[in-house]
Formats: sequence, structure tokens, C-alpha cells
Amino acid sequence: MPRIAEARAGAEPSSPRQHARRQSILRAAADIAAETGLERVQMHEVAKSAGVAIGTLYRYFPSKTHLFTAVMADQIEGLGARLADRTAHDSPEDAVFATLAGATRSLLRRPELATAMIQSANAARASTVPDLARVDTGFLDLLLRAWGVEDPTEHHVARLRLLTLLWYGVLQSRLNERISPEEADADLRMACRLLLAPGDDGV
Repeated sequence: MPRIAEARAGAEPSSPRQHARRQSILRAAADIAAETGLERVQMHEVAKSAGVAIGTLYRYFPSKTHLFTAVMADQIEGLGARLADRTAHDSPEDAVFATLAGATRSLLRRPELATAMIQSANAARASTVPDLARVDTGFLDLLLRAWGVEDPTEHHVARLRLLTLLWYGVLQSRLNERISPEEADADLRMACRLLLAPGDDGV
């Protein structure tokens, strides 16, 4: 498990060059973690691979928790850019299921990286790791788009929050090889139908 993040937030880039440096760091960190796993990631190796000074790395990411929570936020935003057209599915629940199943498959292509991101997000505190909010809102927006909800109520958000927590559990079980791909899909499909199907209130 990563250590709890330091009690300070990382610096935010303010110029195109700084944004490019930050993205280089995220790409390097993702590639290294995918090969070694979180525990063996060394910050100086990430800095070297990204072509930045170690001080620059720590200015943006005070800890590995900060770093891999940011990697997760970046990955979720990438998933959003590849979201399939929901009209291709039989129902909104099917569209959300397809999004979750697709996210699972994408993350499992690099299981060590997926584990690093999940462990870091679990260890992060929202008050000191701002990218944790990007993880939460990014995934919520991704699922709202798939569901076709443009003006969500608290009830919509609560249902998706529960679904997301369940998805994390399914993903972790797949990473641990406790359930098969078929079982994971069946569990996610059932969860989408139970939590998202319209009720008497039409919500």
C-alpha cells in the first residue's frame, strides 16, 4: 500500500510547457508502474524517464499517492474521449454496462498499473490530493453521458455512486483473479439493471 499522501497539494501547471511536463511525468509513471508495480516505482526513475528534474516532479506530485491518483484521473478522461455512442445499445442501462465493461477491459490490459492507481486513490485524502476529485467527477460524468442524463438529480448521482463502488469491487476481484471475466460481466450487468432501471417515479 502507498503511504498516506503528504499534507499538501501539488502545484498546478500554468503554461503550455508546464502542462506538457506534467503529462510527460504521468506517461512515464504509467509505463514504469505497468512494468514494476507500485511498490517498486522510484520517483527518481520517473523523473529521469520523463526528462524532468526530481524537484519538478515533487513540485507537481509530493508523493506516489499524488502521482498515481493523477494518473488515474488522466486515464478516466481518456476513457471519456473513447465513449461509445449510447444509441448503439438497447437501453440506457446497457450503455452504462458497456462503459463499465469497457473500462474494466482497458484497465486489465495493464494490471500492475490498475492496481497502482486503485491503491493510490484509496490512500488519497480529498483535502490534499485534488486529483481525487477529478477521479470522482470524471467517472461520474462518464457514466452520466452513457446513461443519457443531462440534468442529474441527487438520486441519479447517488445511484451512480453506488454503482461505481460496486464496479471498484468487481475490478479488484478481477485483478485478484477471484472471479472470471464472465462472472464480472454478469455482476456488472445485474448491478446496472437493479440500480438504473426506471422506477415508478421515472428516475
